[in-house]
Order: sequence, then C-alpha cells, then structure tokens
Amino acid sequence: MTGPTGPIPAIQEITARIARRSEPTRTAYLERVSEAIASGTSRARLGCANLAHGFAASDPDEKLVLRANTKPNIAIVSAYNDLLSAHKPFENYPARIKKAVVRAHGIAQFAGGVPAMCDGITQGRDGMQLSLFSRDVIAMSAAVALSHEMFDGAVMLGVCDKIVPGLLIGALAFGHLPTVLIPAGPMTSGIPNGEKARIRKLFEQGLVDRETLLDTEAASYHGPGTCTFYGTANSNQLLMEIMGLHLPGASLPNPGTELRDALTDAAAARVTSITSQGSEYTPIAHVIDEKAVVNGVVGLLATGGSTNHTIHLVAIARAAGIALTWDDISDLGRVVPLLSRIYPNGSADVNHFHAAGGIGLLIHELLNAGLLHDDVQTVAGPGLRRYTEEPVVIDGTLEWRPGPTKTLDRDVLRPVSDPFSPEGGVRIMHGNLGQAVVKVSAVAAEHQVITAPARVFETDKGFLTAFRSGELDGDVVVVIRQQGPAANGMPELHGLTSALALMQDRGQRVALVTDGRMSGASGAIPAAIHVTPEAAFGGPIARVQDGDVITLDCTTSTLLVDVDQAEFAARPAVTNTAPPAFGAGRELFAAFRATVGPADLGASVFGDALGMTTAPAEPAEPATPGITTYESSERLPA
Repeated sequence: MTGPTGPIPAIQEITARIARRSEPTRTAYLERVSEAIASGTSRARLGCANLAHGFAASDPDEKLVLRANTKPNIAIVSAYNDLLSAHKPFENYPARIKKAVVRAHGIAQFAGGVPAMCDGITQGRDGMQLSLFSRDVIAMSAAVALSHEMFDGAVMLGVCDKIVPGLLIGALAFGHLPTVLIPAGPMTSGIPNGEKARIRKLFEQGLVDRETLLDTEAASYHGPGTCTFYGTANSNQLLMEIMGLHLPGASLPNPGTELRDALTDAAAARVTSITSQGSEYTPIAHVIDEKAVVNGVVGLLATGGSTNHTIHLVAIARAAGIALTWDDISDLGRVVPLLSRIYPNGSADVNHFHAAGGIGLLIHELLNAGLLHDDVQTVAGPGLRRYTEEPVVIDGTLEWRPGPTKTLDRDVLRPVSDPFSPEGGVRIMHGNLGQAVVKVSAVAAEHQVITAPARVFETDKGFLTAFRSGELDGDVVVVIRQQGPAANGMPELHGLTSALALMQDRGQRVALVTDGRMSGASGAIPAAIHVTPEAAFGGPIARVQDGDVITLDCTTSTLLVDVDQAEFAARPAVTNTAPPAFGAGRELFAAFRATVGPADLGASVFGDALGMTTAPAEPAEPATPGITTYESSERLPA
C-alpha cells in the first residue's frame, strides 16, 4: 500500500492501462526470464573447455570457487573513462567491489566495459550525432559482457545521459540476473548556475572574451562527479532510486566521501545476497514492472527532470516488455505536481536539493499523497517506503535511519500540499505538426503561449548564423528540422540556449520547434522538441515554410500551424537536406540511422527484436476543428 489508502485512482487507472496494453509482450518477456531461471546457474552447464576459459586468469582460490560453483559470481560492467567527470570515480570501483563481494561470501569478475561519451564535450560538434545511438551501443556492449554465462548477478557502473539507460536495457536482456546500479555521486558545487548563464549570454553578445568564458565554465565543471545541474545524468540517478535499482539514498552523496565508499560496499554485498543462491532472489525482471515504470515517470514529472527521459523511459520499458506511451506520460503529468526547482528550473543545484531533503523526502511526499506505488520489489527488498530512509555512517558502520519528513528549503523542494505547480514539469504536445515534448518547469507562465511566424532552418548552425547577423528581430518561432533520429542521430541542440534566451531577454517572444533534442538542461525558452513524425519520415514539420504562423500553447498542450490544410498537404516535404555523414565516426552509424524507430517509441534500433511491434496510430480526435492531430506513429500515417 502507498500511504493510508494506496495510489489515487488516476495512478491506478493509468498503471492498469499500461498493464493491459503490455500484456502480450510482458507475458512473453517474463516467460523467457522464467525459462532462464528454471535452467539454473548457466556456469554449471558450460563445457569444461568453456569454463576453463572463464577462469583461466583467476587466482587459484577463485578458480576453485568458480569450477565448483559454490558461491555466486557477480559481473562488474563499467562505463569508466577519464573524460567524464561523473565516471572518473569508477576507476577504482572494481577492486573495491571485488573485496566487498568476497566479504559477502561471493566472487566477482570484471565482465566488460561499455563506451561512455560526454554530451558536454561533443555539444555542437559532429560527434554529438553519435550520442543517442550510443545508448543502444552500450546496451549491446553490456549484453556482450554478460553473454559468457559465467554470472549469477551483476553490478552496473554508470551515471550519465545515455549510459544508465543503455546499461539498464542491456541488463533487462538478462532479466533473470539480479542487478544493482551503482552511482558515483555529484561533484561539489561550483559557481552559481545563474552566474554561469550570465557569462554565457555576455559571450554571445561579444561582451566578454573566450578566456573569461572558459574560466567560468571551468569553475562550474571543476572536479570528479556528476555535473550539478538537473540534466539527464542526475535525472538518471533519481529514476534508478525511485525505480528500486539503487540502494536507498545512494544517488547523491558526493564522491570521495566515507558515505559514498560505504554505499558502494553495501551495493556489492547486497547484489551478492539477492542471487539465486541466497534466500532473497530478486531478478531485475521482477524489479522493473509496470508499477516501477510508473513510479519512474512520476518522479521525473515531480522534479521537472530531463526531457531525454521521454525517450529513454519508453525504451527501457519496452526492453522489459512494457508498452509505455507519451500519452501515459502526459496523463500522469496532469495529476503529478511539480515539487522541486533545480537548475535550470531554478537557481539551486542537486547538492542543494539533496540538503533540502532530497530523493528520500520526495518519495515520502509522493507516497503519502498516493502518487507512487509502494507495493513494488526493489533491490533493497519489498516496498518503496524503504527509500524514504537515509544512509549514515556511524563509527565506521553504514546504517539507515528515518529520513526528513519536512523540507529544509521551500525554494528548492516543497510538499505536495504546496507545490510549485499543480501539474508536472513535462508536457506532451499534440497538433497538426505532430507530437512533441515541452519542459514547462523552467518556462515562466508568461512565455508558455506564443503565436508567431516561423523561421525555418535545416541546421542549428544556420540558426546561429542568422542570429549573429542580426536577421532575427521580432517575434519568431524558430523551426530547426532534419535533427531527428533517422536524419542525423538526433543530436542535442543545447548550444542554442544562450542565443534563444538572449532574444527573449531583449523582449522578443520566441519559441523553438524541432524534431531534435534540446537537452536535459533545457532552459527558459518554450521548446517543442522531439517532434514526431520527424522531417526525415515525411512528418508535417517537413512542410513548414518561413512565415507560417505557428502556435505553441503549453496550457492546452497544442502545437499547431495555421495554414489551410489542403494547401499544407499539397506542399512538398523537405525530407533529406544533409549530405552523407562522414567524420567523427558518423559513417559507421549509417545502419542505425536507416533502422532507428521514432522518438515516441524510444528512438531505438532494436525495434521488433524486442517483440514490441507497434502499428502507427490512427489520427486522434482533432484538438481544433478541421485540424488533424497525431497521437503516435512509427512513420507518418497514410
């Protein structure tokens, strides 16, 4: 039960709807997991030569354990590299985890590494076109690591953007294995986020030089740990905790602290205890179910988290046989209030959020309001209520104690009784331009409705050139297309934020409409992103022309172009303006661009391989008389 009466009816109804829709695929997935469970430990079935290869490099004592199959063997899969500040702390985790697993009467092997790229480094560069696809590469890499059938459980080391979703999708392909995600924590706070944004705007105006800008950025991103704004990386951490894949309170303690080390040790010990050789067997397939997915969406909405998760959560759910849709997210957003303001939705960073009560207090509030499912399985045991507790180290021993029940800073984290907004921080838009996502939590009320003529660009660089040459005066809806998954891998367009914000600051009414991604750190500009169907699929956005009047209305969740529908349909669609992609490895991903699905189905290359065939939806009931709107599509409906 959640609170005194369980989830409110709306949460129950949406969860039940997802379960009904998912019944065939979820049942098939669980049947495959059950077959793997019934087969027993894979290592015991390996041929002698196979098994000998699996422990050839192990120490003598480890060889005895592995060949006798007397203790659980834990796979370590890591996204460590030196480039990502959030992943640098993982450098020494494998050795620590191995020792902790041994103390818990198991054994561990480093099973494999997965790639981890930083969108902050590749922002605005050709390499960004690999970013979204890297999620599915990571999933496949994790699957390769686990495919040796040597393991009874797994720990996944990852934090940022596409990395955690990729690790989770890969782990769900081995749904019979207990799996714990182990984070590294956020870096300590640097300069205030408002100061960073101010200097970026000054640089766009030519009022400060590159050296000043670089000094500012370096003071913000200054050490090991996750970047402290509330982008995709920290949204990942919240989701893994609220979905029961972290230990309670593990997400936000800083790297290099006694508490962080103790939590890492405890996670290693815990995964050892929940294998099939123990008494609390907890396969990941039994943790990630429809209720856990709904809990994840609720947490995202209540905190105004990254818009990237409108893609990633769908893909994760599909990997577990669950058919989550954008309409589910939209309907949940109508009943889930916005309880936190973390930059870019406010001035505070995640360290301030953690100090104000953090994820534990957030879960406490949402549970008591009937907005979360408590009756879920987690890696810490049954029930989400456990996640309202906070970890502490007392005399060298890790303990959990009751967490805070009242916020310590109402400017950062509020109770359900007094939210920042009665609705969640993410809106799903519908209209004759397709579906889109808007992160409204960072957009002031006076900017949430705009009607203005379109200015169309095929690249982000085209927009920046026009901006810097002074062409963009007056109210405008900036349309940037050919940025979807099939066009060029859907790179983030976060580099446009400063220019768009500057236009808004000087009194222009401005919005962005794009089939690309903006960022987990989308800011104060109303931005309808992930427009689906995308231009490369012949979506309506491919027919927009300069001067067309577009309305983006967050209050009614509508995205409309005011053009006679017969005239609009007769226009030729601009579907492919980009030359073949070469450089930065893009040529190696041509097959991904050719096979990727649409954003509202997770922008995945796996598609039917997961048994999740979804036919294009029929046009929905018009939001405006005479205007066709689309709910969901794999390709543009005929």
